[in-house]
Amino acid sequence: MLTNFNAMLQTAYQQKKAIGSFNFYNYETLKGILQAAEEKETPVIVSFGKKYLANMTLDEVRAIVAAAARTRKIDVCLHLDHCNNLDIIYQAIRSGFTSVMYDGSALPFEENVANTKRVCEVAHANGVSVEAELGSLAAGEASHEGSADDVEVYTNPDAAKEFAAKTGVDALAVSIGTVHGLYKGTPNIRVDILKSINETLHIPLVLHGGSGTPEEKVKECISNGIAKINVNTEISDYTVQHTKALLANETPHLSVVALKQMQYVSEVVEKYMDIFANKQ
Repeated sequence: MLTNFNAMLQTAYQQKKAIGSFNFYNYETLKGILQAAEEKETPVIVSFGKKYLANMTLDEVRAIVAAAARTRKIDVCLHLDHCNNLDIIYQAIRSGFTSVMYDGSALPFEENVANTKRVCEVAHANGVSVEAELGSLAAGEASHEGSADDVEVYTNPDAAKEFAAKTGVDALAVSIGTVHGLYKGTPNIRVDILKSINETLHIPLVLHGGSGTPEEKVKECISNGIAKINVNTEISDYTVQHTKALLANETPHLSVVALKQMQYVSEVVEKYMDIFANKQ
């Protein structure tokens, strides 16, 4: 069933687990994510980014997610990922998305606060949860979300406390050394900054750039407040590489390729769901 992420994130936060937020771009990637979630019997966040509006409209996205989730025995959150356009956010709320992310991380602090507060007021009035971001991530290899001009700015714990208090945001994405895309070198994840933010805020925190982050660092982050982790690049990269290998050896019917791609997506998602469960 469709739900917003508040209950699932609060439960994960208290249990020191994380919910996976997996990007989809079409029906095949969506179904692959949901199949993995049902197999693992875990709630899931399916994320659709503004960048993929060339693939589907917001109304189309909501329709296929609602239909695909209707018979599933798991909670499914339909999330608008990384959006700095207020009109698109409000359209997503009208279309039936159950959570939205306003990304004002590139703006001055007070402008980010003002816009995020406005989004929270509209979203909460419609039963929709809100994620925002403070700080910014650099772009790694094969990033499809950031740009080459992105510069990493770590999240300041004191600023995060003020931001959360002024906006009423439900979850906060933080910058602690992860990147959008794949790492170009050895990642330096600042768990010390994360721990300070968590001790200050006591709300679910979000880690963007989950693809390729070392498992031990992911688990350490989960133990220090991360309750939602985004995965995008690895879903695409893994599925494209395996599709190329498939087509190099045979020329199957397109319907068979679609089924194979669902399987490839599920394999990536199941791997991360096992990590996010944070079992010792």
